[in-house]
Amino acid sequence: MIANKAKYRAIYHYRKQYPIIAMCKFLGVSRSAYYDWIKRKDKPMADAELTELIRVGYNQSRKTYGYRRIKIWLKRKHGLIVNQKAIRRIMRVNNMQSIIRRKNRYKNYSSVHHRYNNVLDRNFKASRPNEKWVTDITYIHTAQGTMYLSVIKDLYDSSIVSYRMEPHMYMKLVLGTIQDAVDKEKVAGGLTLHSDQGFQVRQEVA
Repeated sequence: MIANKAKYRAIYHYRKQYPIIAMCKFLGVSRSAYYDWIKRKDKPMADAELTELIRVGYNQSRKTYGYRRIKIWLKRKHGLIVNQKAIRRIMRVNNMQSIIRRKNRYKNYSSVHHRYNNVLDRNFKASRPNEKWVTDITYIHTAQGTMYLSVIKDLYDSSIVSYRMEPHMYMKLVLGTIQDAVDKEKVAGGLTLHSDQGFQVRQEVA
């Protein structure tokens, strides 16, 4: 059985294409109930209610979603458009930080000697979004063979900014992930990007 909220969202979505009265009759809901839902939908959601919804999405993702993914989840699953800053604030206050779940870290560095200076100097705290990013590479065994996951994480709230997965660990994998992140966030300046000293970076300059 389809929940009434899902029916209301469907009616709202197609409201410009079909008569509302006809859709309400077809879906078995009253117009008054639909318009009551519209009024509630347009009201700002109370923090307590929004926090519980965010917690559901966060837990369903096995604590891997940051505020960006939660924003998408709220829209897709509940038809809610919530301010990104509000989501970030709630997740930060309630200590809901995204976790990268990995298999095994790639450790084949024996033949590589080049090193980079750690510009973060072990200071992994950020005071705002898009101030400090870190790159990370994880390899995952699949039925199709080994896949390499390149991730960029924002140190402000541990959210995932961008990611790519490829069957080969070449420089273009990391550069592509960086480009995706920059294009998505429209970073103007003042950003520090830190590599985890991975082989995928150093093999090009060794």
